[in-house]
Amino acid sequence: MRGAPTRTDARIQEATLAGSTATTGQSSGGGDGASGGGSGGGYSENLGHVIFITAAAAMGGFLFGYDSSVINGAVEGIRGKFSPGSSLLAQVVAAALVGCAIGAAIAGRIADRIGRIRVMQIAAVLFAASAVGSALPFALWDLALWRVLGGTAIGMASVIGPAYIAEVAPPAYRGRLGSFQQAAIVTGIAVSQLVNWGILNLADDDQRGKVIFGLEAWQVMLGVMVLPAVLYGLFTFTIPESPRFLLSVGREAQARKVLAEVEADGVDLDARVAEIRDAMRREHKSTFKDLLGGGGFVFLPIVWIGIGLSVFQQLVGINVIFYYSASLWQSVGIDPNSSFLYSFTTSIINIIGTLIAISLVDRVGRKPLALVGSTGMAISLGLVAWAFSARTGKGENIKLPDTEGTVALIAAHSFVLFFALSWGVVVWVFLGEMFPNRIRAAALGVAASAQWIANWVITVSFPTLSDWNLSATYVMYACFAVLSIPFVLKFVPETKGKTLEEMG
Repeated sequence: MRGAPTRTDARIQEATLAGSTATTGQSSGGGDGASGGGSGGGYSENLGHVIFITAAAAMGGFLFGYDSSVINGAVEGIRGKFSPGSSLLAQVVAAALVGCAIGAAIAGRIADRIGRIRVMQIAAVLFAASAVGSALPFALWDLALWRVLGGTAIGMASVIGPAYIAEVAPPAYRGRLGSFQQAAIVTGIAVSQLVNWGILNLADDDQRGKVIFGLEAWQVMLGVMVLPAVLYGLFTFTIPESPRFLLSVGREAQARKVLAEVEADGVDLDARVAEIRDAMRREHKSTFKDLLGGGGFVFLPIVWIGIGLSVFQQLVGINVIFYYSASLWQSVGIDPNSSFLYSFTTSIINIIGTLIAISLVDRVGRKPLALVGSTGMAISLGLVAWAFSARTGKGENIKLPDTEGTVALIAAHSFVLFFALSWGVVVWVFLGEMFPNRIRAAALGVAASAQWIANWVITVSFPTLSDWNLSATYVMYACFAVLSIPFVLKFVPETKGKTLEEMG
């Protein structure tokens, strides 16, 4: 899973893209002109400090991953408490995505006015409030509103975290440090599932069992989110403001101090300040109009390709695993307590796949990884569909025979692995590199908006589709994985080893 901006300020977008694409510059010798520490040899004393700063900012990604997964553990408790239909429950689960779009849309402009750190602090407060409110809802619509608020915080953090990291990270390490955000997301998913499992144990495997202060297990699961939110907020008081923002508001002395902290020993601060000022002067603030083309297709072809990548990433159904995996595991005969452990192993596989992708994306290229992932996902989803064709019962009472249940478990984990080592990472590398400089910020906003919409559609539709025919639902996801193969082969350009200027 990956959160992303939808319509943010161009400068924030460009900084985010720098974090996504710097590894290309490292391998090709191009990119952002990463002088000032090119060899990395002068960073030995500062690198630990830079890593801490990056990890603190990436806590926003941790919150995103945590929220995306925590609802998985609370779904059945919410169903038992408020008795919603499958469609209504899905809308509550997906309500956070509405907030994500709102938060991402406003974060950039706010950050340009009050700074990156202040936006992180606002996001932390909103997320903490959402956690408390979600734990104590008096009605289903109240819970949905709190999830929208939490989603707003996630949307803000998903924009500002990568942007801030790109702005403070030394050029020689920007690509690797930029990957902290994605690593934090998958770590948040894993930690959330482990916490859910512990809470469920305290409640004797009953999501509506009492745990503490009269709160039911599902309430505690949602309320515990306040802890990482508070930690995120506290971290923001220990890290410096972005030197780029400081220069934009005339605080050059502070900007120089920050650069001295994060850049290599002996870096020419005058040259670095001049470089940043020059980049800010040359920026083109792309707009929606820049994306329009002729021929009646509304958008330029490259924009459609970006939209296609974003939509395919979601239409294979990856978020179904993280939002509803506990329910899925129970359908194959696994008891509620063990189903949470299986969800945790899924998250570990997700982390492993992400690390594999990060290590390979600059070695083997983006397209080969995407094609391997699509093939593996299609086969895995096909096996899941076959397994559920042997189901008995309907809705929440679906059960699988032992053999088919084993196949479903293995194939679902295989699906997550193939997604993580390919589309989970390479889509954002593609989007950061494939657009010409003059439209990059606006094009990324449109592509990211398409991703939020596709994510929402999959999340809302899955319970209804699963009640109708779970096997056919997975066949549909498998078909999207198959269709992504010719799409990548025919339309998606390989960006490995090319500078951003060459992509223009």
